[in-house]
Amino acid sequence: MNAADEKMGLAAVQALLDREAIRDCLYRYCRGIDRVDEDLLRSAYWPDASDSHGPYQGSASGFIEWAMARLATAGRGVHFIGNILIELHGDVAAVETYFQALQQSTDASGKVQHLHLWGRYADRFEKRGDEWRVAARVVIFDAIDQAESAPQTDVERFGPLRQPLGANKEHDAMYRLLAAVREENGA
Repeated sequence: MNAADEKMGLAAVQALLDREAIRDCLYRYCRGIDRVDEDLLRSAYWPDASDSHGPYQGSASGFIEWAMARLATAGRGVHFIGNILIELHGDVAAVETYFQALQQSTDASGKVQHLHLWGRYADRFEKRGDEWRVAARVVIFDAIDQAESAPQTDVERFGPLRQPLGANKEHDAMYRLLAAVREENGA
């Protein structure tokens, strides 16, 4: 292998590592927003990032504060992402990520509502040092569906065999698993 081929091979490996780091950041965002985990959510954005997120327009830090306040009492949320298209340009990337989000809330009369959104995140990612994070996000909305939930409690809807139920941060089974694995390994 000559020097030029070796250089191309190293560049290809670096591009794969960069793409995987970007995907990992997108997954951290989803877990952070769904589990109302502010630290994890902040780890997806650069401190000076912006976010244009439907009714919220401003800094990513402001978006996180806005979202945490809304989600603290909202009920369950599930974000599912796919079709991640990453266009790398050195230490900057244009990333389009399709999403589906199911959000639960309670209306003024106390009825549980389910809001199902489909759309795309149009993200400018930047690599600073060895880390990729969102520098600017625009949420593009493609479809919406809203429905009233059955008038039962979660335990009644899911039944005794579908346990544990998803919860916020440390009350979620995944966070208990993470804590146990980290403790076993001294992390």
